[in-house]
Amino acid sequence: MIRYKQFTLGNGLRVFVHEDFSTPMAAVNILYNVGSRDEDEERTGFAHLFEHLMFGGSKNIPSYDIPVQNVGGENNAFTSPDITNYYITLPADNVETAFWLESDRMLSLSFDPNVLEVQRKVVIEEFKQRYLNQPYGDMWLKLRPLAYKTHPYRWATIGKDIGHIERATMDDVQDFFFRFYRPNNAVMVVAGAVTFEKVRELAEKWFGSIPSGPAYVRNLPAEPVQTEARHLEISAAVPLNSLIKVFHMPGRYEPGFYAGDLLGDVLGRGKSSRLYQKLLKERALFNSIGASIISSLDPGLLMIKGNLNPGITLEDANTAVDEVLQEIVENGASEEEVTKVKNQSEASIAFSEVELLNRAMNLAFAANAGNVDWANSDAEIIRALTTNDINNAAKTILRPENSSTLYYRAETK
Repeated sequence: MIRYKQFTLGNGLRVFVHEDFSTPMAAVNILYNVGSRDEDEERTGFAHLFEHLMFGGSKNIPSYDIPVQNVGGENNAFTSPDITNYYITLPADNVETAFWLESDRMLSLSFDPNVLEVQRKVVIEEFKQRYLNQPYGDMWLKLRPLAYKTHPYRWATIGKDIGHIERATMDDVQDFFFRFYRPNNAVMVVAGAVTFEKVRELAEKWFGSIPSGPAYVRNLPAEPVQTEARHLEISAAVPLNSLIKVFHMPGRYEPGFYAGDLLGDVLGRGKSSRLYQKLLKERALFNSIGASIISSLDPGLLMIKGNLNPGITLEDANTAVDEVLQEIVENGASEEEVTKVKNQSEASIAFSEVELLNRAMNLAFAANAGNVDWANSDAEIIRALTTNDINNAAKTILRPENSSTLYYRAETK
């Protein structure tokens, strides 16, 4: 149970406080309700670009990292299709430094043209290194538009076309910032050796005067139900042929999400999973294989990915995977399998909440999604799931017409 208290500033900034005096540290997490799904299709990659720009100096503070380091803190950020999240961990005695830093860059970036050029080059280089010049790096660039035809999940957080970042102007940047980086479009969580009263005082002092912006009302096109199987084949200089299959499934806080999550665990979590046992250990078709989920707020994906052993064709490997999937659809998972993955998931939740920062993030994610109490409901939902729930999820999710399959062929020399 992650205990919390909350208040809202006059400008709309929602603040949650998790007191924990078993540690001398504090975590300050600010989540902005903007991700790559909120971008214009002709200006993609901006949410991720801002993750970089926010460290390039703000209105009154030319350097963000140095003050953090001077007080013994660490900071970082990440972007997803749904959110952009910034966090600092530091000694609780120095927590006001985090308020000072975060409030200044929420107030306004420096909008220095040199910073834009530097970060533009960093993002372009990242795109090349991680997505173009790394084996299988372009997988999601190909897979997302195969699986999604309408919803903006069809492009990756790095962007649909790196040319969008290359052509970004300062006007584009300022428009994006003042549209999304406003206190009424953010959630702040402060956790650790801090009191509710002190956090309220500091929040009013440092954030209270920042003007709010127009309310952001998200109106994204829903992805239509997929009615036929999709296939795509690509090739590149990669070590092994790779097979990737994805199926649409419920979003993170939607009914059925955890049934789909545990279904993925039965299929491909660890060496006792079905795919590993049947297709790697027993038949030696794959060099590696597993299943995972894309835990997005709007309907996401259950993914099966495996690298084939030499001499195995992608067609044969795909048939073998389909046979395993059909078997669980027709005969279901066993009570033993379901009990095992439920125990694994509950343990993962418990272990994750040992970390102060994870607790802060969980509160922020849930609050942003619509109900902060969802941060404490996962384990209870998992315990209540039955084998029948998992088997119904298999019938719903693993339909052939709900699948998108990517053959990633290794080019022969």
